[in-house]
Amino acid sequence: MAELQRTLSYKVLLLITLNSIIGSGMFFLPALGAKAAGPASIISWIIVSIISIYSAACFGELVGMYPKSGGVYEYTKQAFGTFPSFMMGWLAWLVGNITTAMLIVGAITYLLPVSAPGITLFKILAAVFWVIVLNYLTYRGLRTSAVMLVSFAIVTLSVVVFLIIPGWIDLPSLAHLSFATNVHAANLTPFFIGSSLFNNVLLVIAAIFLVSEAFFGVESVCFLAGETKEPERVLPKVLIHAMLIIAGLVIALVITSLLVVPWRTFAGIDPLTGAAAARFGTHVTAPFAYLSWLLLGDTGRIIFTLGTYLVIIGAAAGWVVTGPRLILSLAEDKLFPPQLAAIHPKHATPHKAILFQAIVSVLFIVVAMIGGSSGYERLLQMLVPMVLLMMAVIVLIVPIMRKRQPAAARPYKAPFATWGPIVLALFYLGLIAAWVAESASDAIPILKMTFSFLLLGVPVYLLLTFMYNPDAIIQMTEFFAYASLWLENVILPKRIRREILLVFKDLERKRVLDYGAGVGTLTVHLADKVGKEGTVIATDLSAKNLHILEGRLRHRGITHVVTIHDPHQVNRVHPEVKEVDLVFSVGMLSYVQDLRKVLRDLHRILPFHGKICLVEYVDYFRVLPNPAWLDDHDELRRVFREAGFSVQVTKVHGILWNYLFIYGEKRGALERDVPYI
Repeated sequence: MAELQRTLSYKVLLLITLNSIIGSGMFFLPALGAKAAGPASIISWIIVSIISIYSAACFGELVGMYPKSGGVYEYTKQAFGTFPSFMMGWLAWLVGNITTAMLIVGAITYLLPVSAPGITLFKILAAVFWVIVLNYLTYRGLRTSAVMLVSFAIVTLSVVVFLIIPGWIDLPSLAHLSFATNVHAANLTPFFIGSSLFNNVLLVIAAIFLVSEAFFGVESVCFLAGETKEPERVLPKVLIHAMLIIAGLVIALVITSLLVVPWRTFAGIDPLTGAAAARFGTHVTAPFAYLSWLLLGDTGRIIFTLGTYLVIIGAAAGWVVTGPRLILSLAEDKLFPPQLAAIHPKHATPHKAILFQAIVSVLFIVVAMIGGSSGYERLLQMLVPMVLLMMAVIVLIVPIMRKRQPAAARPYKAPFATWGPIVLALFYLGLIAAWVAESASDAIPILKMTFSFLLLGVPVYLLLTFMYNPDAIIQMTEFFAYASLWLENVILPKRIRREILLVFKDLERKRVLDYGAGVGTLTVHLADKVGKEGTVIATDLSAKNLHILEGRLRHRGITHVVTIHDPHQVNRVHPEVKEVDLVFSVGMLSYVQDLRKVLRDLHRILPFHGKICLVEYVDYFRVLPNPAWLDDHDELRRVFREAGFSVQVTKVHGILWNYLFIYGEKRGALERDVPYI
């Protein structure tokens, strides 16, 4: 079986982390921070930097303890169990999809700010092109992905330095053997723009909320733990070092920008005049493009615009690479369709998860772009509270695990672990509360939409749990027992029952096993077919189902049906079933946890040329995934052949779902390769 390969080193992973975190935020958010708090937004950036470095330390402790591809999902599973971990994985998956869509939409909008029907279609096609390219490179293997991300990281760092250095060193002056700068301390006065100390504090807090997105992304890097060399040692160091570098760069960039450009102009408040107005309009909407023009002229502006476009695409590429690893971990635990856990034998990548992720990304991008120019802002407003909530939960796991597992190995330990994460979590939640209090009319609808997306994970969890968890299967079957009785003509229409009974014509006086009898929809017909001199053994994992079946049998005066309650039926045929001539089953195989074991049991109780007819519901509502083994009919025939059966596999179409018929007979060793007719 193919597995993920540990190929990432410290240097490569450091560049990947820098690329994943530095995205649109570094180039869009400084202006928003300045608009909210003026020059004092520098304080907001410093506070957010310190908080982000400490958050990275908390993540470093957790990834050192659990160096697996699941990242935040794995940490939550260790601390809180299955359902909370699924919801955290679902939240992280939503965050990744929204981030990818937001970044690609932002990049396209940055390059082509105009809006028109034809332009919108072109933008959508350009965005889909990038999704295809990035996912194809991801599919080709982690080495290819690493080269892509490292290349983007180099571009990113170059663009940031491209803006900082010319602010402090006037390059034309060096040609004349003199030295001058473009910074002006007067641009930072007045430093505080509020009317009072309290008002200034509120403005700084508002700016903190707005600029916090610039440091999002540390969680996505942890999904690469399964492909990192010595992840328990390397990843904590990478996270902290990367955050220190990013904090230094972003603070230097913000200070440089506000020293070069008056903050009101930088924030788009004061109008432009002269040549600046001719190039940028009445107000600045792309502050760093304006800054690059001031420092390096039109050539610098063009270089910066193209560079920024690549930086934002590069940040999107970070999630494209890491996101499928989260899906892989969920799928391995059967909290996503297990088919998505497949690893490509040649490229060692979760190729099915990558394809699935690409399709979802396209859907998010199309919806965002159809929304118009506000698509980026709408996605950003949805993203920030989601990430703050996720970060609050994850950092709290550090003190929880310190208390629960004090002796567990911790290659890296976060400082102040008993109280620091609690303060940090309260700070994150406080930011959400402050945002709601400040702009309730805008925030509340966004929060409602955000939590509606989050709550969509609940039915997904229940569906997957009922498909793959034996205890949950029994509970679900018990709960819906009477509904199955009332709806049996919908679930198993009379047309399908007739087709099942026509598969084998001679049933009279036979001993028949109804494996997974349910409420007896087929059992009563089998009882009629075998007659009073035959026997039907009806087994089911639900006691309530059998109670209903026994009532139906009494009502019809049927006495030649034996019922057996078997709560372990998903893994066996009940040992009291010794010998039968035929086996029928409807809707049971998709619940089977060990197909080969069940087939061995069926082989044991049947004589040579004993018949089986197993019918399964597939293609629910034409969208829900089938269990993996039901999709490959050639593989299905091979598994049955190895178990001693020769079968035919056919599909009968229904309205809401289809029915998969697997029918044939037990064969001898020399007959197994002879097709069943």
